[in-house]
Amino acid sequence: MPTKITILNNGSIKIEGEIEVLDMNGDKFDLKGKTTIHLCRCGESAKKPFCDGAHKGCNFVSEVKAS
Repeated sequence: MPTKITILNNGSIKIEGEIEVLDMNGDKFDLKGKTTIHLCRCGESAKKPFCDGAHKGCNFVSEVKAS
């Protein structure tokens, strides 16, 4: 399955497919075989870079439309 990235309005970045996430040192995050993850956009997640739903409590607003 090709990787699919969806920017969710007022929420996270949803990534589906074969995924590998690395930190600045090149170390891999343990995704435990997940094929769908959500990355934080609001900056409030306690699980950065992953979303924990904190955007709901901080009133994060960002609607993105493809041009």
